[in-house]
Amino acid sequence: MKNAIRILIPLFCVLILAAPALAGDVNLSVAASMKDVFNELTDAYSKKNSQISFRKNYGASGALAKQIENGAPADVYVSANEKWMEYLKEKKLIEIDGISTFAYNTLVFAGAPGKALSMRDLIKLDRIAIGSPKSVPAGEYATAAIKKAGLDKQLEKKLVMARDVRECLMYAEKGEVDGAFVYRTDALQAKQTKILFTVPQELYPKVTYPMSLTVTGGKNKDAAAFFAYLHGDEAKSVLKKYGFTSH
Repeated sequence: MKNAIRILIPLFCVLILAAPALAGDVNLSVAASMKDVFNELTDAYSKKNSQISFRKNYGASGALAKQIENGAPADVYVSANEKWMEYLKEKKLIEIDGISTFAYNTLVFAGAPGKALSMRDLIKLDRIAIGSPKSVPAGEYATAAIKKAGLDKQLEKKLVMARDVRECLMYAEKGEVDGAFVYRTDALQAKQTKILFTVPQELYPKVTYPMSLTVTGGKNKDAAAFFAYLHGDEAKSVLKKYGFTSH
């Protein structure tokens, strides 16, 4: 009996994960750094469209892409870089013609107030938080910057990997690291840390947030309507409020 239960529980979880969305449901898979923006946008949209129910899934862009590939329900996908959007495009899991750029961001280094640092000063620190570059775009951008600055060998044993950019910031906020590579928008929301320096743009690719409807989302009229709303002035206003740029 116990063996039967062990088999049935995982099967039940898989069935729930793959279950189609109900009418009025819109499933969002969004980069963790966009959490505040999408919480505000979905709240505003729901007030005007009370029949819509949002299911929000925030996390590392790579982890979200893998979840979608494995059948997790998603109507709208927002990545923090173009790599993972291309990944789903190659898998034919998104509406190829509907890919657009939602916003841009900037990579910064955040830590306890009172320190005057530059990129070269990182070698003086003991512990530096960075998103795991295998799945976290902020980590990829930071890795590119470190390598181009010629600091990769000197910093490799100082790096503390995090699951997403918000976890990086949490480590810095708690004082568990000397600083963290995060987005400017995240650092602006911090209470215990501040931006110590902005990573020179010439060291890494521009932080770009592409968005698209998934193949499933393209068949969901409510998801398509919300996706259109994301292109409007209200969405741009909220992006600006949180420090993102839309051009």
